[in-house]
Amino acid sequence: MKYDEADLARIRTVPVARRPNKVSAGEFAHPPGDDRSFRAFLDALPDILVARDFKRVVHAIADARRRDRGVVLMLGGHVVKTGLAPLLIELMRRGIATHVAMNGSAAIHDYEIARFGATSEDVAAGLADGTFGMADETGRGMNEAFVAGMRDRMGMGQALAAALERERDLAHPELSILLNAARLGVPATVHAAIGAEIIHQHPAADGAAIGDTSHRDFRRLAASLHRLDDGGVVLNLGSAVIMPEVFLKALTIARNLHAGKPRDFTTCDLDMQRHYRPRVNVVQRPTLTGGAGYEITGHHEIMVPLLVWGIVEEIEA
Repeated sequence: MKYDEADLARIRTVPVARRPNKVSAGEFAHPPGDDRSFRAFLDALPDILVARDFKRVVHAIADARRRDRGVVLMLGGHVVKTGLAPLLIELMRRGIATHVAMNGSAAIHDYEIARFGATSEDVAAGLADGTFGMADETGRGMNEAFVAGMRDRMGMGQALAAALERERDLAHPELSILLNAARLGVPATVHAAIGAEIIHQHPAADGAAIGDTSHRDFRRLAASLHRLDDGGVVLNLGSAVIMPEVFLKALTIARNLHAGKPRDFTTCDLDMQRHYRPRVNVVQRPTLTGGAGYEITGHHEIMVPLLVWGIVEEIEA
């Protein structure tokens, strides 16, 4: 058989000066120099791909703080149990975070750290003998808080903060996101998923109280989102399903009530691996009419400190 071959001698080439390039030497990273400050570290990052996105997110949050726009933190449980609460509390203390929304597991870890100083049980061991999630004090204390919250027309986050405030012997009140949010006047909401959280299997669980307080928090989150318009930021830290779903519904309520606003804000999903719902419901769909969405992949216990330190450095600079 005879095979045809392309004649490379007839190829048309172009000068490299005319070729668009995605990377230039000026965007490369820098090794440590005489200045070892965190600011120098940030400036030494390559201005390429996710490092560039990271710096853009830091700048967006710092700019939102300067312009008094909303910065909403959405949390999954892993963010709390990896010891990051002090950093998130600092964002509230500095007036950077204007609303904190979390799923039920984050609230449970937050409550246990505040009351007992420890959290995150051995699921496999407890599942084998039916004791997983059966800690009496956690389930009883939180469910009683919801019942009291329903009676007093509180949201779930507010009810838990009030319950912690009433406790006389907290192990670490300074580490509770919910308690410190209440003390600082920052809205903190908890968004339950019935049957997905250990406290729902406790004898004290009251479905009406869970639904009433969590639905009130859903309405409160929707009411906060108008502050995102024209420069706000939404950070989804480690929630793969609950917070992306809740956020999308709360956003459509806000836009329904405010003539299509908020628009033109920044979203960022920061997690250890990529998931469908955060990508679509946080990064892509909310910013279709304006703004920017970013995905940053990495371990929370490394990336969240870098992010918070970067934000503080940017603001103070």
